[in-house]
This record gives sequence, C-alpha cells and structure tokens, in this order.
Amino acid sequence: MGDITVLLAKAREGDQRAFDDLFDVLYPQLRRIAHARLAPHQRNTLLDTTILVHECYLKFSGAGRLTPKDRAHFLAYGAQVMRSIIVDIARSRNAERRGGDAAHVTLSTDVREQIGSCGEEEILDVHEALQQLARLDNRLARVVEMRYFGGMKETEIAEALGVTERTVRRDWEKARLLLAAALRQR
Repeated sequence: MGDITVLLAKAREGDQRAFDDLFDVLYPQLRRIAHARLAPHQRNTLLDTTILVHECYLKFSGAGRLTPKDRAHFLAYGAQVMRSIIVDIARSRNAERRGGDAAHVTLSTDVREQIGSCGEEEILDVHEALQQLARLDNRLARVVEMRYFGGMKETEIAEALGVTERTVRRDWEKARLLLAAALRQR
C-alpha cells in the first residue's frame, strides 16, 4: 500500500515511469473493474476487458497531470474514465446504427420489431439519468458510477468518498430509486 502512495506522489509530480509502474501495480484491480462493467454487455460491444483497461491507460496518460491522492481515489477515477469510454463507444455505435451522416430513409415498422436491443441505448439511458442525478446530488451519482460502472465494493467507495459504508449503502438505495424513476420516464 505504501508503494502505491509513493508511486502516486511521483506520478502527480509528472514522473512517467512512476505512472507506468502505478498502472502496472493496479492493473489487476482495473481489469476487475472493467470486467465487472462489461460482463452484462459482453456480446454487444467491441470492447473487452483488456481493451477497456488499455483505453483507460491512454486517457489517464493523455489527461496530463494525475490528481488522485490514494489507491481508492485512483480506482474511482479509473471507473469514471471507463464509464466515459463505454458511453463514447455506445454513442458512436448508436450514431452509426442510425446512419451517422447518411441521409435518413424511413423503413417499414415490421423490420424495427425484428431488430433486438443492442445494449448501447441502455448504457446511454443510464448515462443520461446519471447526469440528471448528478445535478440533484453529485455524491449519489459518484456512488452509482463507482458501483455500476466501476464494480467497486462499498468499502472502496466509502474510502474514496470519505464517508462510512452505511452512508454508501443509503446513497446506493436512494440513487437506485431515483434512477429507476428517471429510466421509467424514458
């Protein structure tokens, strides 16, 4: 644990080698987060666990300076980055499925009923509902982000947010109710 704190401190100062070492040390945990998030949608996406973690690395390194203070903050930020990657890909595939920049042509409604749900729309709906939730209560949105998109445990979330596990459980329940109501309206 002390090594991670030292590596984080060096990475925050701009040491690329420390950043790479930090990513190597936390790679298994980032893979666990990525796997937990992708498991329900595995067949519906071009992403796999390894690609998502590597995309996360590229986003981290492209962002410039690293700001997380400890392991929990780093993993929470990783979950947030993974969420943005998943949402970007879902948006791209959704736009592609709708023809992108191509001229739109009305199709028979019989064809629409034969096409199955691909999962990207669900991701985008959750993302939009999560944005609404963040406007209401940012901490609730962060709890959902870390748990749903990051697959983090209550203890990890509590540590990252600086609250108790009980608060995380209450926030999770409240957020689930608010998100369910928002998703029903879609």
